[in-house]
Amino acid sequence: MKTTALLVSLSLVCLCLFSAKVDAADSATVNATVTAQNISVTVSSGTIAYGILPVNTSKSTIAADLNALQTATNTGNVAEDLNIKGANSTAWTLSATPGAEQYTHKFCTTTCTTPPTNFTALTTNYQTLGTDVATSGTKTFDLQITTPTSTAVFTAQNVDVIVQAVAH
Repeated sequence: MKTTALLVSLSLVCLCLFSAKVDAADSATVNATVTAQNISVTVSSGTIAYGILPVNTSKSTIAADLNALQTATNTGNVAEDLNIKGANSTAWTLSATPGAEQYTHKFCTTTCTTPPTNFTALTTNYQTLGTDVATSGTKTFDLQITTPTSTAVFTAQNVDVIVQAVAH
C-alpha cells in the first residue's frame, strides 16, 4: 500500500507542476483617428444674366446693371486649388476671339475694373483660378462675354462657366 500512495502523491505533484498558469502579458492602446478628405466648392451668386446683347458686343459682371462679382468658396476640409473653364453653348463655340457663331468668355481675379484689365480668355480646358485656398477661404472673380460677330441664332444661349476644386 505504501507503493500505491507514493505513486498517487508523485502523480499529484507532477500534475501541479505542469498545470500552473503564468500571466506575464501587458497591453496599451494607440488612440487613432482619421477624417475622410472632402473636396468641395460653391460659387455665389452662381448666376449671371447678361441680357440681350447686339452681335460683337462685350459685357462684364462689373457693369452697373449686373454688379455680379462671383465668389468661389472652399467648402471642403483641406486646402484646395480652384480651376475654371468655359463651355460651348448649343449654337455657339467658345473661342479666343469672336467670330461667326463664336463667342468669347473671359475671367478676371485682380485689376478687373481699371484698364489695363487682366481678363483671361476661358477655354474648354481647366485653367488656374486660385491656388492653396484655405478651408472656408474664397476666391472672387469677374466674367466678361463677347457675342459672336455674326449669328443665325437669336435665342438665349447657356454659356456656362465651371469651377473645379482639387486638393492642394
